[in-house]
Amino acid sequence: MALPILTFFLSLFVSFTAKVPPNSLHEFHISKCQIEYSEPDSALQITLHLFIDDLEEALRKQGKDKLFIATEKEDKQAEAYLFEYLKERLELDVNEERASYTFIGKEPSEDLQAIWCYLEIPNLKMVSDLSVSNTLLLEVFEDQKNIVSVMGPNKKQGYFLFQQGSSTEQMQF
Repeated sequence: MALPILTFFLSLFVSFTAKVPPNSLHEFHISKCQIEYSEPDSALQITLHLFIDDLEEALRKQGKDKLFIATEKEDKQAEAYLFEYLKERLELDVNEERASYTFIGKEPSEDLQAIWCYLEIPNLKMVSDLSVSNTLLLEVFEDQKNIVSVMGPNKKQGYFLFQQGSSTEQMQF
């Protein structure tokens, strides 16, 4: 009785994994970003969720190979390369001026397939408008989608979907 059940689950597993592209741990190419204005901190706080294999492929295309992000073997320069890549591909204009954010840190997701990156734009007493340009991973995958949700002053919310041909959006508060 146990053998047919085991056979069923093994065949189900094999059929599922056969559909996953051989060089990919996941079928979808997507990133998530939350941008939230914190009035008590007078800062925009940014949280990014990126699949590690996708990120490493993007950095590999820039000549930065074998970074082993979020592992014990992580390259000592991996975080600097990551931050540089983020600055190139995620641009924010606050109140019609280019904003510089600081890299607070990163940590692996629970499933160890992705990382969470934490960024901040400090010293913002007022935010009247926000322009977001997000081209993360678009140079690597044609089907890449970047989801950005915004929580601005007075709890005003916005939601953007960035993809090939659509990488900049603006929001007024």
